[in-house]
Amino acid sequence: MSTSVYKVTGMTCNSCADKVKNLLGELDGVDGVEVDLATGRATLRADRDIDDARVAETLEEAGYEAVRA
Repeated sequence: MSTSVYKVTGMTCNSCADKVKNLLGELDGVDGVEVDLATGRATLRADRDIDDARVAETLEEAGYEAVRA
């Protein structure tokens, strides 16, 4: 199991954090997601390495930006 942490910008409320959590949770191989609105971080637990570009693309389509922290 691997864990990846991303800095997510563009989240302004709990609804944003929930949306980011749901979007990342739908990615293939992701077993769990925790999003902390206060720190702007999303932590992904996966059964394999997650493609950073796929994470960024998924969130960009929804109006957010993400980079590995």
